[in-house]
Amino acid sequence: MKFNKKRASALTALVASAALTLSACGGSDSSEGSGSGTDGKSVSVTFLPKNLGNPYFDTSDKGGKTAVKEFGGKFSEVGPQEASPDAQVPFINTAAQQGVNALVVSANDPKAIGDALEEARDAGTKVVTFDSDVEPEYRDLFINQASAEGIAKVQVKMIAEQIGGKGQIAILSAAANATNQNTWIDLMKKDLEANHPDIELVDTVYGNDDDQTSFDKTSALLQKYPKLKGIVSPTTVGIAAAARYVSDSDYKGKVKVTGLGTPNQMREYVENGTVDAFALWNPEDLGYLAAFAAKALVDGDISGKEGDKFTAGKLGDYTVGKDGVVVLGDPFEFNKDNIGDFDF
Repeated sequence: MKFNKKRASALTALVASAALTLSACGGSDSSEGSGSGTDGKSVSVTFLPKNLGNPYFDTSDKGGKTAVKEFGGKFSEVGPQEASPDAQVPFINTAAQQGVNALVVSANDPKAIGDALEEARDAGTKVVTFDSDVEPEYRDLFINQASAEGIAKVQVKMIAEQIGGKGQIAILSAAANATNQNTWIDLMKKDLEANHPDIELVDTVYGNDDDQTSFDKTSALLQKYPKLKGIVSPTTVGIAAAARYVSDSDYKGKVKVTGLGTPNQMREYVENGTVDAFALWNPEDLGYLAAFAAKALVDGDISGKEGDKFTAGKLGDYTVGKDGVVVLGDPFEFNKDNIGDFDF
């Protein structure tokens, strides 16, 4: 798929990505830029991921730290060790009490931290969610990694290319009630029906984002459908488990596996030929964009209403969409030619 040159350049910058140094007690990592914001004041931004020690959030928060340094602000990262629904509440309360200008949060639950975020906003703190949103009334902006349409489209495109445009495929999803995955699957079904009449979706099964369950579901699919040509897994746990099963079986080279994964999880299977390509957004860019959005709110350049525009450093210009949502861009395809450039 075509990819914006600015974002491609930013993706390449993920080489040699290093995790942030975190305190053992779930405390903070702080740094301050050498300069000041465009209006002359230093903007303090605190990142609150779902949990600390998660490579995905290590990468996204690294992007946020880079952005804050670029605009001369003060960066901090805090968070719980476990990603439970209300574990983020005390960190939100503390940030508000400290007078932090902006909180950038990936929510463990859309409602459980709502009251705490409301209190923080009442205290003057701008709230930006990224990766995982809360109810819109609890935040100023949500930085979405990609549109649901874009995520569905790239997965259908990849499997269609890999199986030659015809044959039976199946979907290995996360939990049966997973909102994101179900939305993507519905859109994938519509795309298949409208544009790929020779591809038959024979089944959708659920691995519950558990490695062993996903592995077992892959085995069951291949036994139940001997003519199966491809498996699409729109979840990082599922695609890695499916690839591991196929890689060690007689199905390697006969059944294609694709979907959404991370380079470090999928590298082995791309390099050994089990997987041709998979997709994901760039978490470092996601954090970078969220930090610049937070600064724009703090500076008063935007209020979060639809149509607001702001510039996010090397990523360029962005416009706020409906319900205060800003979309990073299209998912990126990883394959044997580029996977060596990434480390997350």
